[in-house]
Amino acid sequence: MAMLASYFDSFISKMPSLSTSDHASVVSLNLFVALLCACIVLGHLLEENRWMNESITALLIGLATGVVILLISKGKSSHLLVFSEDLFFIYLLPPIIFNAGFQVKKKQFFRNFVTIMLFGAIGTVISCTVITLGVTQFFKKLDIGTFDLGDYLAIGAIFAATDSVCTLQVLNQDETPLLYSLVFGEGVVNDATSVVVFNAIQSFDLTHLNHEAAFHLLGNFLYLFLLSTLLGVATGLISAYVIKKLYFGRHSTDREVALMMLMAYLSYMLAELFDLSGILTVFFCGIVMSHYTWHNVTESSRITTKHTFATLSFLAETFIFLYVGMDALDIDKWRSVSDSPGTSVAVSSILIGLLMLGRAAFVFPLSFLSNLAKKNESEKINFKMQVVIWWAGLMRGAVSMALAYNKFTRAGHTDLRGNAIMITSTITVCLFSTVVFGMLTKPLIRHLLPHQKATTSMLSDDNNTPKSIQIPLLDQDSFIEFAGNHNVPRPDSIRGFLTRPTRTVHYYWRQFDDSFMRPVFGGRGFVPFVPGSPTERDPPDLSKA
Repeated sequence: MAMLASYFDSFISKMPSLSTSDHASVVSLNLFVALLCACIVLGHLLEENRWMNESITALLIGLATGVVILLISKGKSSHLLVFSEDLFFIYLLPPIIFNAGFQVKKKQFFRNFVTIMLFGAIGTVISCTVITLGVTQFFKKLDIGTFDLGDYLAIGAIFAATDSVCTLQVLNQDETPLLYSLVFGEGVVNDATSVVVFNAIQSFDLTHLNHEAAFHLLGNFLYLFLLSTLLGVATGLISAYVIKKLYFGRHSTDREVALMMLMAYLSYMLAELFDLSGILTVFFCGIVMSHYTWHNVTESSRITTKHTFATLSFLAETFIFLYVGMDALDIDKWRSVSDSPGTSVAVSSILIGLLMLGRAAFVFPLSFLSNLAKKNESEKINFKMQVVIWWAGLMRGAVSMALAYNKFTRAGHTDLRGNAIMITSTITVCLFSTVVFGMLTKPLIRHLLPHQKATTSMLSDDNNTPKSIQIPLLDQDSFIEFAGNHNVPRPDSIRGFLTRPTRTVHYYWRQFDDSFMRPVFGGRGFVPFVPGSPTERDPPDLSKA
């Protein structure tokens, strides 16, 4: 124990000037890797637990580790690594969002695209407005510091950002496909919107607000959204075209896998280079790669990429929650607010109440508007589903923390009492929402939607996702034929377009995709067979594609 304590003392003393050659940094990295292993093992053992999930497990292990480090270091520090926005936004977030796009069920996502955009874009603005108005009224009465309009607007953007990472843990894409596509799709757009609004607030002159500035902000958001999406699509198509034409698998499966991984990461970095939304870019790059690029590679490359992307995403998620748990006990932040713990509790309580109110302010009204545009009762969002969507989106996580650090800290340390209160309150809200709301989400879904899996799993599967490598699914043509046998209006008529606009757009997209996109960029059934692995001894039967 004494030796371990000396290691921590050495590590704490050298923290401002860490380098890979420092022995203390090697010790800390070893301990962090060991903790990641512990999170994986315990997460596996608690997999069937109705209350726990891997995010909460990592969070609690991080908290326990923070307590141990505090005791060993005699109150000097509670974490092994110093939080860095670059670490989060450049290295940890991209694999999580890309893998989500790579394995998302595209039918469900694009069938509900309008609703997702309503929730993710307009809903985020509504939530941000409600939170901003609330903190403006309450914080002035608490005397926590001098905040200007930009600070209040930034707080609204920070706490309007949902936690897409935790959503992946508490919702199951196969059991609740509609809920998953709505909540996660909204989360991706929400994160992008929150970051765009936050950056706009930081760069705008808020002392001269007028209608022109509001329209400029709206135009800036549309510009960023469209260009970010197009950049992700373009990068995915380039990767598909290059692999299809050069067919790397004939020479090296490793080159195929490396090229897919690098092109995916390049899309994110290009977006950051051009000041676009890397979240949206890498998400749509993942969708395009799963539709075209993934079908152009050899069977061994498909298996490798599927599990590689999932593994990187899983490790990044675990890393984030493990660190958040340790950082929650950072003594420097709590020492600044130790003289007024009641104020910190009051601020955290107000923020939790406002984020619940802000989410309710758009989920239920926008669900009502979305239902007005849908004729089929099975496609409408009923009240029970609205409650689950509202609840599942209450979790706040790493995006909120990263934005809060950006706004209220300098070099990882707080300078003003008000800033310290905001950092500790952000940590409290993230911990409370992840643990409490996250633990109750699964039981809530099982209580409100007990038969969801049995009624929706068959029709929601999408054989164009990488999951089709394991599960035989209903193909697209069979789905159209199935729909045709159930009195669905054909999309070649005006009546069909008006009554089934989503399926009509899907039908014409399928025609365009089959006649132009797949012959050029490859994809399922449009790639010439070349043996690339020992398991590919027979040509595939393209008639079944």
